[in-house]
Amino acid sequence: MLIRNVEIEGQLSDIRLRGGVIDAIGTLGGSADLDGQGCALLPALHDHHIHLNATAAAMNSVACGPPEVNSQADLIKKLRSIKHSQAIRGVGYHQSVAGDINRGWLDKNAPDIPVRIQHRSGRLWILNSLALKAYGLSEPADGRLYDADHVLQKNKTLPDLEPLIQKLLSWGIGGVTEVTPSNDSEMFAHYQKAARPLKLSIMGRASLSGIKHADVGSLKLHYHDYNLPALADLVTDVKAAHGAGRTVAAHCVTRAELMLTLLAIEEAGPAPGDRIEHAAIADDEMIAWMKRLDLTIVTQPNFVVERANAYLKDVAISEHKNLWRLKSFQSLKCAAGSDAPFGNANPWKAMAAATKRPQGLDFGEAVTPEAALKLYTKPAHNAGAKARRIAVGESADMCLLDRRWAKARLNLSEVKVKQTWIDGVSVFKARP
Repeated sequence: MLIRNVEIEGQLSDIRLRGGVIDAIGTLGGSADLDGQGCALLPALHDHHIHLNATAAAMNSVACGPPEVNSQADLIKKLRSIKHSQAIRGVGYHQSVAGDINRGWLDKNAPDIPVRIQHRSGRLWILNSLALKAYGLSEPADGRLYDADHVLQKNKTLPDLEPLIQKLLSWGIGGVTEVTPSNDSEMFAHYQKAARPLKLSIMGRASLSGIKHADVGSLKLHYHDYNLPALADLVTDVKAAHGAGRTVAAHCVTRAELMLTLLAIEEAGPAPGDRIEHAAIADDEMIAWMKRLDLTIVTQPNFVVERANAYLKDVAISEHKNLWRLKSFQSLKCAAGSDAPFGNANPWKAMAAATKRPQGLDFGEAVTPEAALKLYTKPAHNAGAKARRIAVGESADMCLLDRRWAKARLNLSEVKVKQTWIDGVSVFKARP
């Protein structure tokens, strides 16, 4: 395949694809299959932290929190406006909307149908009486179920991933890292079948270590302040993963979670590719510690914009300078992902957030558009590696923008993708 007149790293060139790789770049002879019209050709993007099933389900759910819903009146209106539904599945709720709502609140203010709403943390579901009955539950009395996805998912059909995959491809995403901690061999097989043509890295349980496949990713360590394991137990988990030839990826949102994880990895001995997911709170000493251990940080620059109001209100002022740092992470191995459905899955909005942080939460942590792009162009199986390039011999995983890079970098949130290729095969083409 020959594509003419595309911008590659600032220069207009032609590019030839052959056998799934980039065969040549320059002024090339032959009949062109596509005229790029001078638009920027970039490596296909990779979302290094996403929950595919949950994101697909959220696409058919009701938004119940900011920025769409910001008050109790908004939420009541939203719930009561839903017509012809047998049940309501809400997502993205935050207590800034209407406080700590419960079963009684939903029974009073929501339609007389089963209703369940997920807190934006992903850990809490709030059910009304009819929803509890539908799931055969009598407890808890307030309808607030913590860490109970396994209960609500019993005998439930997995969501269709195709609409989500098409959306990701339309943004120029050619691969994802699935990070759900409960992923097992059954879910691994599901993603292998249902998430193509995306290139995949699939994290999950220790049981995935028994699958000999290149797409098996890190052991996901997922603990919270209220149930942190003993240091010795966490060290054992890290050593076991390394012994099985896997890295670890540790969920670290709070200071305590990160401190315990760094202690455990240091005692177990770090392995190349060990990851810290989020690193939402990281002071200078923690950053130096992570650098000393040669860890990879996978962060979510979108959150500092999407949740700015709540952070300014709920996070201690002393921690604002340590919140969702980015420029300070550039001295480490660093990549980015959306954490969808808990964050917006559009990588261009996240890149824009990386370049312009909200007033009150900046602290010099914004990065250039070029640095933001590199966060999303790391290899699928090595988020700590150098960003991929459009270069001869590289896999033909690419996306063609609707404008030159000089214009795109001025406002990344406005960027549109005209076409996406994976292994040289066109997997998305925008309508004229």
